[in-house]
Amino acid sequence: QVQLVESGGGLVQAGGSLRLSCAASGRTLNNICMAWFRQAPGKERDVVAGISWNGVNTYYADSVKGRFTISRDNAQNTVYLQMNSLKPQDTAVYYCAAEQVWDPRIVLVNSDNYNNWGQGTQVTVSS
Repeated sequence: QVQLVESGGGLVQAGGSLRLSCAASGRTLNNICMAWFRQAPGKERDVVAGISWNGVNTYYADSVKGRFTISRDNAQNTVYLQMNSLKPQDTAVYYCAAEQVWDPRIVLVNSDNYNNWGQGTQVTVSS
């Protein structure tokens, strides 16, 4: 069981930047793959970015590639999502997810593979 708490969401103008944080706590925090998902009203929950336990391997959705950067600090049990050049279509509730894996190099990108979720943080990008 992993508890996740997101923070850093808010309102920002198009072209601006925002940094999301997700702090993890619990008894089992080793070898956890983590990812960010987002869900806009009336749309599916889709992966935004994922990062392996060792921090080396990452995955980005095509829509955010080159604009978003995922990173982690395992000493603080925290994952970040730096979002630059934000667009109105980035508006959504952003969720942090974590799952213990068998290989520190693995990046999980399907929501069905995650059992630990944060409460979500709203990101709104105005035009």
